[in-house]
Amino acid sequence: MRKEIRLNAFTINSPGHLSPGLWRHPEDQSHRYTDLRYWTDLATTLERGKIDGLFIADVLGVYDVYGRSPETALRQAAQVPINDPLQLVSAMAAVTQHLGFGITASVSFEHPYPFARRLSTADHLTQGRVGWNIVTSYLDSGARNLGQAQQLTHDNRYELADEYLEVCYKLWEGSWRDDAVQRDAGRGIYVEPSGVRNIDHHGRYFTVPGFHLSEPSPQRTPVLYQAGASSRGRQFAARHAECVFVAAPTRHVLRQQVDAIRQEVSRQGRQPDEVTIFNQLTVIVAHSDEAARAKFEDYQRFISHDGALALMSGWTGIDLSQFAGDQTLEHVESNAIQSAVEAFTAADPERQWTVREIAQYCGIGGDGPVIVGSAQTVADALEAWVDETGVDGFNLSAVINPGTFADVVDLLVPELQRRGLYKREYRPGTLREKLFGQGPKLASHHHGATFRQQAAKPACPVLAEP
Repeated sequence: MRKEIRLNAFTINSPGHLSPGLWRHPEDQSHRYTDLRYWTDLATTLERGKIDGLFIADVLGVYDVYGRSPETALRQAAQVPINDPLQLVSAMAAVTQHLGFGITASVSFEHPYPFARRLSTADHLTQGRVGWNIVTSYLDSGARNLGQAQQLTHDNRYELADEYLEVCYKLWEGSWRDDAVQRDAGRGIYVEPSGVRNIDHHGRYFTVPGFHLSEPSPQRTPVLYQAGASSRGRQFAARHAECVFVAAPTRHVLRQQVDAIRQEVSRQGRQPDEVTIFNQLTVIVAHSDEAARAKFEDYQRFISHDGALALMSGWTGIDLSQFAGDQTLEHVESNAIQSAVEAFTAADPERQWTVREIAQYCGIGGDGPVIVGSAQTVADALEAWVDETGVDGFNLSAVINPGTFADVVDLLVPELQRRGLYKREYRPGTLREKLFGQGPKLASHHHGATFRQQAAKPACPVLAEP
């Protein structure tokens, strides 16, 4: 049986995502990002194409590494201005029945207690169609605006993330029994107090003595995505993630990353294929190869190379304005996205990238690859990427919005379906059920599921004794 390819639409609540400068294209509508109709129309288009989910990126900071200033990011709309992603979800859920929503949220800048309630609320209102892309953040500008001198070191951010997840698991999985909500009008009991327990968490980074404020949502814990392919990121993913998002520029690099992730998953006592891996990708598809190439050439006229380098400087933590265009990017230690540095330096010994080449490459689709062609050509390429790397699917970014996504739905998806590589209908149920064909909750052998045992223990008192 041929492997079914998974597809997410990858975007951001901003006029600029991964193709800096393309907001100037006459067909681009991303300036409407503050218009709720823009988002509900996008959601219905994606559901028409049976897209698995809308994966929404986010940053809480500005790309000010390039030139040690935010000026380029502001001029070129390099992920600024940017609004909160979670507030979009309820409206999009109201006009769809199946589309999933992967929300990016950082463990570095919000306490887990209110965050867990926000995700439970979203899971309730979407009937269980929410996923969480767990990130640790990489922009010092975000840390400074929250009163921190700078962000934690790369590996320490993952230590904090491990404890953050422990708190969330305790709240989502262990605080309320399934039968705690009685809604018994006759006895006058809405919630049976003995079914709710305090989590009594006292850790290095967080203290949360009380219980979760929300009753259990359809999934309890949202589907867990993790974006990070560094060594420490892989360890975190192998313990927690159900889906992993990477951004490998070549098949060679992606093969390495997929193998490394699956090996680490196995070391953590899980099945290697238990984690679904998505690579960032941009496709420019048309009715013919010639028409697609013409689109690509048209889009290239709008690229902001400075905007691309502003993004790449933020991702790598390296100020690329200090290098000449023909200089080769060398590997350096970074406190930003280490896998981004490795992908363009050490991961592929047969390829060296100059700063000029990086600016051109990242001008369309950011740090992920771009495939241009007819539906048949693009489908051939996706098959080859899956066959040669073992990746499960792709997070597809838009060059122009919503045009790129409409082309995927109208041209690429039917071709993949004709080949038996893409679903014709959604599975019923929650996002977890649609993705994995299992129940709505975390698998029983997942690390987070171990915290369910707490709900079966005698409840800690939820009210002080009189």
